[in-house]
Amino acid sequence: MTTTTPYTSEERKNRIFAIVGASSGNLVEWFDFYVYAFCAIYFAPAFFPSDDPTVQLLNTAGVFAAGFLMRPIGGWLFGRVADKHGRKNSMMISVLMMCGGSLIIACLPTYASIGALAPALLLLARLLQGLSVGGEYGTTATYMSEVAMRGQRGFLGSFQYVTLIGGQLLAVLTVVILQQFLSTEELKAYGWRIPFVVGAIAAVISLFLRRSLKETTSKETRQDKDAGSMAALFRNHKAAFITVLGYTAGGSLIFYTFTTYMQKFLVNTGGMNAKTASYVMTGALFVYMCMQPLFGMLADRIGRRNSMMLFGGLGTLCTVPLLMTLKTTTDPFMAFLLITLALAIVSFYTSISGLVKAEMFPPQIRALGVGLSYAVANAAFGGSAEYVALSLKAQGVENNFYWYVTVMMAVAFLFSLRLPKQPAYLHHDH
Repeated sequence: MTTTTPYTSEERKNRIFAIVGASSGNLVEWFDFYVYAFCAIYFAPAFFPSDDPTVQLLNTAGVFAAGFLMRPIGGWLFGRVADKHGRKNSMMISVLMMCGGSLIIACLPTYASIGALAPALLLLARLLQGLSVGGEYGTTATYMSEVAMRGQRGFLGSFQYVTLIGGQLLAVLTVVILQQFLSTEELKAYGWRIPFVVGAIAAVISLFLRRSLKETTSKETRQDKDAGSMAALFRNHKAAFITVLGYTAGGSLIFYTFTTYMQKFLVNTGGMNAKTASYVMTGALFVYMCMQPLFGMLADRIGRRNSMMLFGGLGTLCTVPLLMTLKTTTDPFMAFLLITLALAIVSFYTSISGLVKAEMFPPQIRALGVGLSYAVANAAFGGSAEYVALSLKAQGVENNFYWYVTVMMAVAFLFSLRLPKQPAYLHHDH
């Protein structure tokens, strides 16, 4: 049954506040997660002295484990919490856990003070952050899709990626500002701790915002015998789970190719100056962030299934030409235009990705269905994008990577065809 009762102004205000509260935490989560990557060059020597091979192994194992293993576990754990105990509780726990991870890193004694315990604690903090960020996506996507207003779901849901990219940009910006005021020595001595303190404080603010959010699930839904159950998910919704896996694999892969990997690609393959490449990417990411609401509004007009098909289709046709051209371009402005074009194609997906996934599952296992399928596909295809690209480059067959992305985009297109014209869940108001 579709209800079309207009929203009261009070209701609209509450729903918009809920979107702000949910996405504020998302911004903080991703800021904290990315700050680690951007500051690593400054704090690595403090934790991983090069003359100790065990410590270096801990280092590589830690980065690997934190990034990959924890995300699917976080997707499962927080999805289960959100379905059984409410979205709000899950979002508060995840932002608190991120705050804890950042605070630990900010206050950690170095290797010089406590020996091998320092990198072990750093690894622990990073595992906490990986777990938290793995759970954040599914719960936020679910909550935002449930609270967004009819007819504006694409537009309001797009703020999940606005804040995800915003977190990345703020992390870069924080490091750039610190570089203006502190010397490299100061940054290595203590400066790298500042962004983690900022992240922890921001997480506390977000926690207060999230505390005042309204819960979107009912008591009956939470007490349903299938709530947050992995068995129920695979018994009744295997097809939906596989569909989400199918287009998230391509979506994550192309997202990481044109965001995190692109900077290295411009330097290593295109021969661009590292600083210039940073400027190009910062500009492109800013434009990409601003594009999300526009593509979300477009999806509200043309339908989410059509947006997803445009994403898969254009991605299949344009990936190889775009990367082949980027490979040979030395003009920063040209590179910026090409990357922005690629990110516009990706926006057909990212602006509504959380929403499209949430519409595939009923409320009692929605957060688990969204969180787990996203985390698995993201860890397998998104997280490995850089590794695959660099390995193929080292073997002298870099072009194979462009075709790999193209094939995954074709797969995303085929899975988009499986999307229902009218979603079974969420197209009406609760």
